[in-house]
Amino acid sequence: MDKYAVFGHPIKHSKSPLIHQAFARQCMDQISYEAILAPLDGFKESVEKFFASGGKGANVTLPFKEQAFELVDQLTERARLAGAVNTLKLLEDGTLLGDNTDGAGLVSDLEQHNAPLSKATVLLIGSGGAARGCIYPLLQAGVTKVVIANRTIGKARSLAAEFVQFGDVSGCGLQDIPKDRYTIVINSTSSSVTGDVPDVSPSILQECILAYDMFYSEQRTSFLTWVASHNSDTKLVDGFGMLIGQAAEAYEIWRNKKPNTEQVASEIKNGAML
Repeated sequence: MDKYAVFGHPIKHSKSPLIHQAFARQCMDQISYEAILAPLDGFKESVEKFFASGGKGANVTLPFKEQAFELVDQLTERARLAGAVNTLKLLEDGTLLGDNTDGAGLVSDLEQHNAPLSKATVLLIGSGGAARGCIYPLLQAGVTKVVIANRTIGKARSLAAEFVQFGDVSGCGLQDIPKDRYTIVINSTSSSVTGDVPDVSPSILQECILAYDMFYSEQRTSFLTWVASHNSDTKLVDGFGMLIGQAAEAYEIWRNKKPNTEQVASEIKNGAML
């Protein structure tokens, strides 16, 4: 039976085992998948032990994505641009491939919610690792312009400069977001974890068709609640579908089979698999 796992710290909360076991049932595969709590100072050793014991592939979550980037032998283009790895695959020659499926998971979820990606202008709030991983996939999906807004202007502009070769990408501060028709607004910050909202003007929502919060919870997130209070016509989507989407991308990398994400997401949300 092929072995897979997710590495993180903490890891008890991870839904990855549930998701990948559902994918395996759907694809009629026999796999094992476990959540592994890697020591903060022992990620490399944990990964090496797992693959030495017969592991075929793994997911990597916080706080180890940058360490995984340094650990692998080969990188996909999207992982290189993201500067982080969340998917590991053991190749036939014994080397490790590193990929980043976060951005593809986001785009997949946006498409499932009929987000108008083609020729869209996207406002991306935040310039951390979550933001970095989705810029290139958004441009590939047909987005015309990405404006990165961050509390530290220099960080936003520096991140934008890394992607201008692929499209119209610019950076600004939270208080000097240029006026534009932002049809999609994405919050990549962790503000909703603490119930806060990024310090941006509600005017950015005037033509917003869909607002997306990468954080997810059973209740509406604080960011999406704020959006709804200023534009009741905006479609509100949290990051649960992104979680399922990035996992499906990883499963396809490992098994060459693309699971039906909508079905699995529905089963988990309805408690059918809990």
